[in-house]
Amino acid sequence: MLVRSVLSPRGPVALSPGGLARTGAEYAFWIALTPLVFALARRYPLERGRVVRHLLVLLVVGVVIAAAVELCRAAVFRALIDSGALPDLPSSRGRPGFRLSPVESVLRLQFVDELVIYAGVLAAGFARGYALRAVERETEAARLAARAASLEGELTDARLAALRMQLNPHFLFNALNAVSAYVERDPERAQTMIAQLGGLLRRVLDGDARPEVSLGEEQALLRDYVAIQEARFGPGLVVTWDVDADALDALVPALVLQPLAENAVEHGVSRLVGVAGRIHVSARRERAADGAERLVLAVADNGPGLDASSLDRADSGTAPGGSGVGLANTRARLDTLYGDAAGLTLASRPDGGTVATVSLPYRPAPRA
Repeated sequence: MLVRSVLSPRGPVALSPGGLARTGAEYAFWIALTPLVFALARRYPLERGRVVRHLLVLLVVGVVIAAAVELCRAAVFRALIDSGALPDLPSSRGRPGFRLSPVESVLRLQFVDELVIYAGVLAAGFARGYALRAVERETEAARLAARAASLEGELTDARLAALRMQLNPHFLFNALNAVSAYVERDPERAQTMIAQLGGLLRRVLDGDARPEVSLGEEQALLRDYVAIQEARFGPGLVVTWDVDADALDALVPALVLQPLAENAVEHGVSRLVGVAGRIHVSARRERAADGAERLVLAVADNGPGLDASSLDRADSGTAPGGSGVGLANTRARLDTLYGDAAGLTLASRPDGGTVATVSLPYRPAPRA
């Protein structure tokens, strides 16, 4: 029984069992073909340089698919009519609406509306493909970023380890050179220095090679080094300390103070004649103009000081006695750990002598 009819590209479509069956069969074919159309959209994307070629391919394939859908739909519906399962419907011209054979239906281009449906499904496939590619690109970018961060961390650790390995033999050579000067001249003092050097080397070499330690640990190591120098110079060396108690928990690069003290000894104290050498070690927390807390470490001496060319050579690692190696190494480690947020400066004091200053962000060491 005919309920009502609406206009369609083929004329009135009856909202009857026959009309619904025809529409249902058509949609069923397209539901089954949607994965194929999506695969075509992914296989032939509209990328720059290949738009025309891909459009031609998709158009040809679309005509074939649309014709096949029309052929199958007409064949199925024709079979249902011939079997009596569905009544034939009159067309708008009074003739039976489904008397055309499937081949005649295709030859009369009645598959054009199927081509329109194909275009809509293809557009959805393009949108889906673009969305999937965007997600893939984001996922790959995140993976590459994570890998780059991991590699950067590994590279930083390797560089710090290499710098630490460079510093240890440099430090050992200078310390042994200082001891050797007293082996024949003052054996008792040499023995004392060797014992102190053994304890210091044990502390340095048996450490866990952490890139950063607390300032308290670094101060303890520096005291061992100072003890060796005090045994070497006797009353000719006076070391004073001014370390804020609330700065002892700050993280600093391992062996950051020893090269500064070594520079003060080799280029300051050792060059004095008739005057006791003085080294002043200080550490304090400061608040910068932007409100961030900073740690400022300084090692000052009362030596003859350095002229501009000597300062440049000390910074570049070509200073006499090799102490510039320690300063350049310290600067490299500061740059690796903190970048532009930290720095090392070497300057002459107005009242004579040299001061080496390290400034870095204040960060408390994690509690055990």
